[in-house]
Amino acid sequence: MQSRQKHQTGEDSVCTLNRRGFLVGAAGVAAGVSVGGVASARDFGPNAAPVRYPDPDIISLDPRFKAKLGNTPIQRLYTGTLWAEGPAWNGVGRYLIWSDIPGDEQLRWIEEDGHVSRRFRSPAGNSNGNTFDFQGRQISCQHGPRQVVRYEYDGTVTVLAKEFEGEGFNAPNDAVVHPEDGSIWFTDPGYGGLMNYEGNRLDTGSPQPVRKEAVYRIDGQSGEITKLTEEPFKPNGLCFSHDYKTLFVADTGVSHYEEATSQIWAFDIDGTKIKKGRQFASMEYEGKTGFADGIRCDEEGNIWSSAGWVGDGYDGVHIFAPDGDRIGQIRLPEICSNVCFGGTKRNLLFMTASQSLYAVYVETKGAHIT
Repeated sequence: MQSRQKHQTGEDSVCTLNRRGFLVGAAGVAAGVSVGGVASARDFGPNAAPVRYPDPDIISLDPRFKAKLGNTPIQRLYTGTLWAEGPAWNGVGRYLIWSDIPGDEQLRWIEEDGHVSRRFRSPAGNSNGNTFDFQGRQISCQHGPRQVVRYEYDGTVTVLAKEFEGEGFNAPNDAVVHPEDGSIWFTDPGYGGLMNYEGNRLDTGSPQPVRKEAVYRIDGQSGEITKLTEEPFKPNGLCFSHDYKTLFVADTGVSHYEEATSQIWAFDIDGTKIKKGRQFASMEYEGKTGFADGIRCDEEGNIWSSAGWVGDGYDGVHIFAPDGDRIGQIRLPEICSNVCFGGTKRNLLFMTASQSLYAVYVETKGAHIT
């Protein structure tokens, strides 16, 4: 295990935190480029001109990227949040829910007519990642109370994870559910505990979280919590492979640790444990380094990763083949925080990006229910 020391860069120390600790300045240091004031020339407003097909911001980098459709546009479905996160698709209700972390609310987009319910849940515990279990119940990672909860059929809320070995979590971030045993796997990097904007700032005496960042598992039967790994410096988004043999974890540790690498990890799943942690893909691209955040897998085993904190041309979604090669890009005019597949055929990619929700049809399906 490598030592974990604060990454100091003088007056622009990444210890001065903004949005999960990712200062624009810190991203600039990581990327080696200036990102301040960079904006996409594309207009997604109500008076924008139609996009001439094929959409120029859906980019194929490799012949293996077969999900690009020639006659579909990237659409902005909603704008008006402070920091959009945690998209999750409910197939029965045919709706998407997502979080506005600073706004302390969850919103809902309804497929039937595109209607958006603001404050679908409010307060929402400054929720970040959301998912649904295989019984249709919603799971949320809450920054404010630093816990993982489940919304029951009768409207009550069950706390699934509040502490581990007698000590509270940093701020649970994202979660996925395994179909075989109903276990819930979640990350705890702690960004929500470092600022009042996205949760409640904890007085730790340093910019570091309360405890070492880790990935955890909640047993689907007993509710017992086990720690799976501390290898990623700051484990963020996570997803299973299409065959549930691999766990992928996005690592955003470069926001705080000079030894960290901006990457997506892969771990072999061995029953209730994981092993053989290794780099699956690097978030360095064309000399720039940004961050992977939320990630999802499609039915072919490709990994779709949100990407951001560099600027125009990088921010959006990066798509990786099963061997880790970057094969495609979806460019957005905002920093993308998370993604999920949904829609009636599960072939609609939803993207939460800063203040907005985007979507685009692709010629593949999500490997899992959400």
